[in-house]
Amino acid sequence: MAFEGLGEKLQNTFKKLRGKGKITEKDIKEAMREVKLALLEADVNFKVVKTFVKNVSEKCVGSEVLESLTPAQQVIKIVNDELTDLMGGSESKLEFAGVGPTVIMLVGLQGAGKTTMCGKLALQLRKNHNKKPLLVACDIYRPAAIKQLEVVGKQIDVPVFQMGDKVSAVEIATEGIKHARENGNNVVIIDTAGRLHIDEALMTELEDVKQAVNPSEILLVVDSMTGQDAVNVAENFNNSLDLTGVILTKLDGDTRGGAALSIRHMTSKPIKFIGVGEKMSDFEVFHPDRMASRILGMGDVLSLIEKAQEAIDEKEAKELGQKMMENDFTYDDYLTAMEQMKKLGSLSKIMEMIPGVPKEMKDIDFDASEKQLGRVKAIIYSMTPKERRNPKLLAGSSSRKKRIAKGSGTSLQEVNKLIKGHEMMRKQMKQMKSLTKKSKKGLFGKLPF
Repeated sequence: MAFEGLGEKLQNTFKKLRGKGKITEKDIKEAMREVKLALLEADVNFKVVKTFVKNVSEKCVGSEVLESLTPAQQVIKIVNDELTDLMGGSESKLEFAGVGPTVIMLVGLQGAGKTTMCGKLALQLRKNHNKKPLLVACDIYRPAAIKQLEVVGKQIDVPVFQMGDKVSAVEIATEGIKHARENGNNVVIIDTAGRLHIDEALMTELEDVKQAVNPSEILLVVDSMTGQDAVNVAENFNNSLDLTGVILTKLDGDTRGGAALSIRHMTSKPIKFIGVGEKMSDFEVFHPDRMASRILGMGDVLSLIEKAQEAIDEKEAKELGQKMMENDFTYDDYLTAMEQMKKLGSLSKIMEMIPGVPKEMKDIDFDASEKQLGRVKAIIYSMTPKERRNPKLLAGSSSRKKRIAKGSGTSLQEVNKLIKGHEMMRKQMKQMKSLTKKSKKGLFGKLPF
């Protein structure tokens, strides 16, 4: 994930501060030197680093921090607030047109991922905003660009308007909007051409398209792995088109994160969305405060809750919770819980959102863990319906366990491990139920925490 190196360095710096009972100006100066190096290594623009460190240092040497009972926590809060401000302060929403279809132009260099982002944005607008989008193919130069957009559209069940590659981009965009009006599409997303570098011909064409369709949004798609070059690209596009926002792609890759921390400050244009994976659903609204929290190792609980609300069936989850509390958690329920968790996406991404997860946990090969979940599934499916509903049947029956191991292509040890894990879960739920009852009687109210 992006910011991994930066996050680790910043967290280590603050760990040193937490170890001190009292913090001096010298401690702050040393910590800020480490923060400055960490940001520069993350490929953050030098001007941005200079301003950031100056602002944090000035706020940290105040008496309310140095004389505080928890000075380290005060410093972390200041850094968190400054990081949030640096990335835009708060979520920047899309502007929808009051009359007629909302027109969104996606621009950027070739290879940044514009065509894929058109599809991801369309999918998000349909799912989260109940919009009826139309994709318009205006990249008439790149071989197979039109075909790629059609494949993306088919994948997410969103229509694509195209007129081939012999017509001008301006005419295609204009006709695309006309087509949207006639067919009830209230959002038009235009996939424009890119180049390997910024040139006059590219900018002239984009300016002509802008003039013809008067878009509500012009979003620059930038590959976050290009680091500070992303800021240069953003500045150039902004000078010609007056961008309304940025979409950062490949933020799930091994990127240092400099682009995300520099673009807003250098261009005054907000990051509106981020691409965080290869799936069409791996696309998120950019929340500066949540990203700052992730960088500082404080997790991102709000995004996790939103993800769960989108992916998990509320009624099913409530029933599962009830069964667990009633100590009636069968293997069928276990399978349902696994399917619900799977909808949340990669386990490694979920771990990044949970506060306080130690680095050792984040270093686990979660791809291997997810494959292991497949083996667990195979074991449960090799049980009879009666065994799945009544876990006690397997407890003392070696013949049943051997049959299940053979049927699932696993070992007897793996079957025993699953049974033991399931039993432990049932016991924990029983204990939780007991504690809940005691707390209702007022026992917890007498405790000092």
